[in-house]
Amino acid sequence: MLTINPKEIPTAQLHGYMLGAVAPRPIAFASTIDEEGRPNLSPFSFFNVFSSNPPVMIVSPNRRVRNNTTKHTYENAKATKEMVINVVNYDIVQQMSLASTEYPEGVNEFEKAGLTMLKSEEVKPFRVAESPVQFECKVREIIELGDEGGSGNLILCEVVKVHVNEDILTSDGKIDQYKIDLVSRLGGNWYGRSREGLFEVPKPLSTMGIGVDQLPDHIRLSKVLTGNDLGKLGNIEALPTANEIEDFINSEIKLNGTLEEITEDELHRLSQKFLNNNDVLSAWKVLLAKK
Repeated sequence: MLTINPKEIPTAQLHGYMLGAVAPRPIAFASTIDEEGRPNLSPFSFFNVFSSNPPVMIVSPNRRVRNNTTKHTYENAKATKEMVINVVNYDIVQQMSLASTEYPEGVNEFEKAGLTMLKSEEVKPFRVAESPVQFECKVREIIELGDEGGSGNLILCEVVKVHVNEDILTSDGKIDQYKIDLVSRLGGNWYGRSREGLFEVPKPLSTMGIGVDQLPDHIRLSKVLTGNDLGKLGNIEALPTANEIEDFINSEIKLNGTLEEITEDELHRLSQKFLNNNDVLSAWKVLLAKK
């Protein structure tokens, strides 16, 4: 058996062991605002519920290991003492992952991820309308565990209002665990789907996706593509060139008719097949084939 002294290995390596072993972990999709009223949205898997009376949840936006900086969620919660914790189900997992991109301060991750801001009733941060359960919270206390990279910042959040989508309830008013279809985090790029099993979502650590807000309207408002599809498309850094698109259409796929004859919905369905196989670049080439 491998035996490890935490003080004798790099923090990043220890982090990997801990996240790979302590799993699956629920995901807090945390919405905050800064002192200027600008929205921020970011997911955290250092999260759980710890008390029912009073109702308290804890989220920990750790200091970044690579450069020992703090995250906007922590800074906003410390300044405004408010947060909304939105749960993540399978329908929004790709958009949630896109929102984890480290966009510059002031960038609205709701817009980048293509999610809807919903006004809260008791606090100023917005709710994620697509989330099946949303918890409006007041920050009771923040416990800072250290000042080195990887140190946790435990944000104790007291729930002051709960919103539950009635579509996920049973006939007697309880949350149906199959209908809610929650997802969880494991190590690396792995996620768990409560009613299915394991799947991977590449984490945008070193990439800066263009965001759902930058998608052309005919794609963003598609009647075929889902929120998860848009999340995958928005996570690309650069679009394929005209030559790459032409070569792909001429050699890689067969269309039912000419580009002039094929409908937009048919192109979107073909693109969706590539997205289902996580071939995002090919999906983009299909979507941009007809201008």
